Amino acid sequence: MTAPKVLVTGASGFVGEAVVFRLLLGRRFMPVAAVRGSTCLQGLCPVVRFQLGAATAAQMTGVQVIVHAAARVHVMHETEQDALTEFRRVNVDGTLQLARMAAQAGVKRFVYISSIKVNGERTAAGRPFTADDVAAPLDPYGVSKHEAELALMLLGRETGMEIVIIRPPLVYGPGVKANFLSLIKWLDKGLILPLGGIRNQRSMVSIGNLVDLIETCLDHPGAAWQIFLVSDGDDLSTPRLLRHLASALGKKAWLLPVPSVLLTLGAAAIGKRAVARRVCESLRVDISKNRELLGWVPPIDVDTAMRRTAGHFLDTHTK
Repeated sequence: MTAPKVLVTGASGFVGEAVVFRLLLGRRFMPVAAVRGSTCLQGLCPVVRFQLGAATAAQMTGVQVIVHAAARVHVMHETEQDALTEFRRVNVDGTLQLARMAAQAGVKRFVYISSIKVNGERTAAGRPFTADDVAAPLDPYGVSKHEAELALMLLGRETGMEIVIIRPPLVYGPGVKANFLSLIKWLDKGLILPLGGIRNQRSMVSIGNLVDLIETCLDHPGAAWQIFLVSDGDDLSTPRLLRHLASALGKKAWLLPVPSVLLTLGAAAIGKRAVARRVCESLRVDISKNRELLGWVPPIDVDTAMRRTAGHFLDTHTK
């Protein structure tokens, strides 16, 4: 039998590319990479030139499942004056246009990579987010992701195309960029960081664990019409995260025990309040639903995931 075709949007991005490689290695599915420009996947699997918002049913001929990882992502330094309108244009309108074409082409299941920002920005002690919480997005990115989720569920009910939604928190792994990469660079340089006094808990997910859940959701009957949160199942304080990373780099984490309140005040004075909140506050997710409905638990432990992340950094930044 021919392996079921899975179209992966955003296939040149951090998550999308990892999904394609996982499916290539697993051989249960045939990935089709949907990309806007050049990609290292050329020659490894079928590639579709794809512009979100201009997808056609013809591009999805024979596709059984779509993994929609393409999006306008959350950015630290927003340049658009009306950010919500721009997020909606890509993340809501573009997603719905893609989903309509998918339903028209006979796609059976649509797996949407959303964001934990749909749940909110922080959790109280002892109250992690769950997949069935009332959504409470606070920024334009989170709002756009929530609106896309609602519209997809409605479209799915109208057309019969099964919808699966996955909301990851911070995703890390080999090749990670942005703030996580900055942390790795600071630790590798042996910088003294004023983060030893933070007493928080953050859920994160390694790219390996995320793509494992995505693969499970491609054909598991229990995944249809469900929302799943995902994490490594081992929440870390900021100091513990830094020590894990430093150890993986073969370095010592030099952390000063500065109280969180002072860090927040100092960050606010230089216009970095949002950054301080992400570093100091807690954001935890409950993934028990994944085990109950899918029999899924994270296959990769935090130590292994950190070693892989640090190893890739050392291989690519120290030669």
